[in-house]
Amino acid sequence: MLAKKLLEAAGNSTQPVYVEDCFSTYLYTGNGSTQTINNGIDLSGKGGLTWIKVRDYADSHRLFDTTRGVGKYLTTNGTFAETTNSASVTAFNSNGFSLGSFAGTNGTAFGSNYASWTFRKQPKFFDVVTFVKDSSTNQRISHSLDSVPACIIVKRVTSADDWYVYHRSLGGLNKWISLNSTGAVSTTSGAWGSSDPTTTDFGVSTNLLYDGGGTPLTYVAYVFAHNAGGFGLTGTDNVISCGSFTATTGAVYRDVNLGYEPQWVLVKEASNAGTWQITDNMRGMTSNSDIGIATGNILQPDSSAAEFNNPIIQTSATGFTYYGNAYSSGANVIYIAIRRGPMKVPTDATKVYSAAYGTSGSPSLIAGFPVDSGLMTEPSVGGSERFWSSRLTGAGNYLKPYSTAAETSGQSNLTYDWMNGTWNSGLGGGYFSWNWRRAPSFFDEVCYTGTGSATTQTHNLGAVPELMIVKRRDGTSYGDWLVYHSALGNTKYLLLNTNDASATANSGAWNYTNPTSTQFTVGDWESLTSTATYVAYLFATCAGVSKCTAFTGTGTLQTINCGFTSGARFVLIKRTDSTGDWYVWDSSRGLSSSTDPYLLLNSTAAEVTSTNWVDTTSTGFQVTAASGNNVNISGASYIALAIA
Repeated sequence: MLAKKLLEAAGNSTQPVYVEDCFSTYLYTGNGSTQTINNGIDLSGKGGLTWIKVRDYADSHRLFDTTRGVGKYLTTNGTFAETTNSASVTAFNSNGFSLGSFAGTNGTAFGSNYASWTFRKQPKFFDVVTFVKDSSTNQRISHSLDSVPACIIVKRVTSADDWYVYHRSLGGLNKWISLNSTGAVSTTSGAWGSSDPTTTDFGVSTNLLYDGGGTPLTYVAYVFAHNAGGFGLTGTDNVISCGSFTATTGAVYRDVNLGYEPQWVLVKEASNAGTWQITDNMRGMTSNSDIGIATGNILQPDSSAAEFNNPIIQTSATGFTYYGNAYSSGANVIYIAIRRGPMKVPTDATKVYSAAYGTSGSPSLIAGFPVDSGLMTEPSVGGSERFWSSRLTGAGNYLKPYSTAAETSGQSNLTYDWMNGTWNSGLGGGYFSWNWRRAPSFFDEVCYTGTGSATTQTHNLGAVPELMIVKRRDGTSYGDWLVYHSALGNTKYLLLNTNDASATANSGAWNYTNPTSTQFTVGDWESLTSTATYVAYLFATCAGVSKCTAFTGTGTLQTINCGFTSGARFVLIKRTDSTGDWYVWDSSRGLSSSTDPYLLLNSTAAEVTSTNWVDTTSTGFQVTAASGNNVNISGASYIALAIA
């Protein structure tokens, strides 16, 4: 109903479109047989492009599109004509694509991990067109982008030739650059016709595309939009940007403001020779960490080389940051960037939160969806650490919620497969993980660098944060976990790593400013804004999915109505007016009148299984009247986070 009202208010009666409907990075392991990749993209009904590259060893990039048909691919790291292999992509489906046994797309050698990027046809985002070019005249090629093309990648299908790229930042209709080459921008008179691309067509010339052989030639063109809107509830959100920036050298960071956080970035130094590079958030694109150790796995369209680590790009809530040593000083660097999803507010909590016990072997903990943040422990063992890791802070890096310790880096035995939501801990059975996915109105994560004074940070929660947890990453000094809750206001804070009551000793922790739906503020206090790196976890109430709330203990059974229909699967409770631990219950370990063990986030103690303090109920959860119940003391004040 809310979505309908927003659409009507914006004068838009069509069904909203989100970036997750049109683009996917999907990682998979080859099996040498057949498999179906369910990435949620409707290729059979809408059409589009799937780009596949093996990550573990040198082999070609292969591009398949619905316009040319199944089994037909082009290779970006060469000039080759179209190749047909019936065992490659065998079908375009309503939710992805199917694969045969072809080693280039589904092999088993050397681990055979693959990256696939799928672009669905969609106005104001992407289109695929084919056309025939002869020697007679320049031509105008129709497209369905419904906006002016900002980047056009053209490849001859019927015989060998370069991949010609038009980009709005190259400098005009005479300029082009090759996707299959490291070469700088080239000039050909009238390369893209005599007039600029329009919302309905673009130009191609005989000078650039015709080989003089006397035979008409068939081409395919991949057409990309730039900041054209068309997405989200109001139809005004941008999801793709084709732009440029001027490179610098030395230990200099260059911020590129997109107005959104990207999930996929393609970059190329245009004014000088240099490789094309693709990075994405599934393979590792971290945020605001030490660039020298950051994870940033690169694949190169102009090369068959295996994936390698070269962290030249870090993401932020509003764009990305480029590291100055990557390119020549003063160089023009072009890019295509695609917005991170999901953009749609979740309605099913199982798509954004899960908890699971581990099993022996690897992977050992499975969430069931792409995970952005996970917290793992061994519940039954006293002294077991709590490992809080996240996609933005990098694989193998974690913080401990009970400790002021700095982030631990490079732990190969504690890595997360973010694509499939699995801990590859190698620690055997008995381990347990809570897993969250970033989604509007539910959960967001922001990494930032302090300035030494009060500062405002942008977030993408799309709602006002009601619970914020902020931790310094790079040192132990002032390393407490600072917690904001809307019920306490902007002059009080809690510490996740202690059982302390809410405090006002540093009443300006939040700069006396409530967070908004786009920003939060941290005050002039070393624990939040010294010249160090920080991570912030943000939660909000999402109808039917999560509830940030507060209640007063009664000492008798009381129900906390969260607006759920099938009860809470996760409950976090903390007393605020006096000392009290950070208690966590979940349905995977037991959340009922007979079994409701709790764990403490501020301690390494083993779970307690002998109490009956919290039960699930259809609308949320109940706190009971059990003797010694520390989460329902009469007259005491509590905050809580519940997830359905």
